[in-house]
Amino acid sequence: MEVTIKRNVVLRAVVTPALREEITAELDHAMEEVDERIQQIDFSTKPYLTELQRTNLQQAIAVRKQIEAEKQKHTDLKEALTERKAQVEALEDGDEIIRGTLESWATLKEGDNMAEVLAGVEVVVKDDLVVEIRQTQPVMLPSVGSAPQPGSTPSIITDLSGGLGG
Repeated sequence: MEVTIKRNVVLRAVVTPALREEITAELDHAMEEVDERIQQIDFSTKPYLTELQRTNLQQAIAVRKQIEAEKQKHTDLKEALTERKAQVEALEDGDEIIRGTLESWATLKEGDNMAEVLAGVEVVVKDDLVVEIRQTQPVMLPSVGSAPQPGSTPSIITDLSGGLGG
């Protein structure tokens, strides 16, 4: 008997001028979206706040604080994106960075070494061309004690499915 399962695959990219440019453009776009969102918050809340100040000053103060907190979250996000952009610009050609996680299917059969089947796989790309597929070292599964006796319920149940998909 065999079963097909999902496992995570790390997508790595070799830094090149083209990749650096692509990531920088993505970050610039994200920063523009954050700026637009801040402007949208200001535009959509200003008339409401003006009217609320006339009718209920205390509530207007509370709403303004909420709005400012939301704008601050966006400002913090923009700062984080700006910092990330500086990190990208500092990358050296040839460095490897993690670009994301993919999923792959693996077949598990009776007698297979579970740690080897579930071991990490990495796909390395350079300018969108696959240059290497790596099998990382097997993950050592934690021991949860001795095997339960037939017909008994185990006292410890461990979820070892982390990241195997759903």
